[in-house]
Amino acid sequence: MSSLKPLGTILLLFVLSGSLAQTNVLYSYQDLSHIYYSRQRDSLKKAWVCPEAFTTREAQKKYKEFWNDRTDFITEAITKDNYVHVQDICDYIGALINQIADANKDMIPVRPLLLIDRSPSVNAYSVGGNLLAVNLGLISFSESREELALVIAHELSHNILKHAENAMREKAEWLSSDDYKKSLNAVLDSKYERLSRLKKIYEGFTFNRSRHQRYHESDADSLAIILLKRSNIPFMARVFLHLDSSDIQYRQPLKQPLMTYFTAYRLPFEEGWTKKRSRGLSTRNYNFRDTTSIEDSLKTHPECVERYEHTLAQSTPNARVTPIPASIRDKSDKMLLWNIYDNMNLTPCLYRILLAKDRGNTDKWYDFMLSNVFFSLSYSDRQLNRFNAIGITPKEYISKDYYELQTMLEQMPRESLEQYCKTLQGESFWASMTPAEKALKDLLGALALGPDISDKNKSRSAKEFIANNSASLYCEFAEDFGKK
Repeated sequence: MSSLKPLGTILLLFVLSGSLAQTNVLYSYQDLSHIYYSRQRDSLKKAWVCPEAFTTREAQKKYKEFWNDRTDFITEAITKDNYVHVQDICDYIGALINQIADANKDMIPVRPLLLIDRSPSVNAYSVGGNLLAVNLGLISFSESREELALVIAHELSHNILKHAENAMREKAEWLSSDDYKKSLNAVLDSKYERLSRLKKIYEGFTFNRSRHQRYHESDADSLAIILLKRSNIPFMARVFLHLDSSDIQYRQPLKQPLMTYFTAYRLPFEEGWTKKRSRGLSTRNYNFRDTTSIEDSLKTHPECVERYEHTLAQSTPNARVTPIPASIRDKSDKMLLWNIYDNMNLTPCLYRILLAKDRGNTDKWYDFMLSNVFFSLSYSDRQLNRFNAIGITPKEYISKDYYELQTMLEQMPRESLEQYCKTLQGESFWASMTPAEKALKDLLGALALGPDISDKNKSRSAKEFIANNSASLYCEFAEDFGKK
């Protein structure tokens, strides 16, 4: 169902258009998971039947609840388009999985169902049931095929060792046990400090399960190394150190002053926009400290430095790395950026665009996305929803440049936003855009600058876009307005 052009056509376009030979067709609307994986979603519901694991009705009932929660998690994620099927990316990741599976048929007799998750998080995950999800954020972040292979082998190991199924079983066993009931009843019968005593019960449960999960990660690392070596894929412990830097994306400083990126488009810029106003009368500067040592509370794995030290001796000597193909990385980056934008996380989207320009990226599609950010910000402002679209991030987790950009988007006047939109409408990069992208410009222009922003008119404009661009991924954006 992919809309990719034949190789000969792509080569011809490249010859004719030089460095601007970007088709800009990342994937079709039909490649989103609610359409592409609809059959797999229905099959999962039938295939993931909860086994009889307990003799007592209560424990079995709990187990089934957790089992069904897992099924619902995946099927709802498919329905909500958390996944996307893009043939060349799926083929690339699939070839890695096949290489590992072919060399380890005793442990992986059946190929897992691969899902490409659109999340920017640098991660992959397994939930049991012979399913594996790989985030776009991981593909974009990874430096080599071998780095991807390690993370994938790690998640395959979780499936092989049935960690997800065992965790559900342990949780059901505990919550239906006499020890749990006695502890809970003792709290309910007490007159004092109920909350504190209840917390202790759950802290004990959480500690035990967290400790086991930590051991599970170590087990998965160990098995992953075995899977890789049997597959003739080098294992490099230093990959763990690179993964440890995955949470500093927005702590990277920009290479140029913030205003430079906007004056390049002939856009006005005032330094006062980047300073926090106090009662509309003054500005304040903020001190930024080194935050690279702050622990990410979302990390589920043991400290990466610790993992590096534990596995260093098992690294493949003189290992050579295989770069991820530029086409795969480029497409992953764009898909990731589009998803961040479509979720209306405008500041991180714009900051990633500026970071791409710092890396020397001259692809006009990034200019198109910069324009989209300001059109959407202007529309959000008209809807009195600007702050939600910006997404305020605490200073501790971002660079000074990110904070200034965030403040700029928060504070620039509405008339300046409108001026940005009008100026960007006439920029030369539009000549390189596809018809669908030009049509999206018209839709966004109507939303951000049009005199009639009634729900009826927004719905009409969105439905017109969808009718004329039914295969475009940008229908995903338009359909939110077409439903009104």
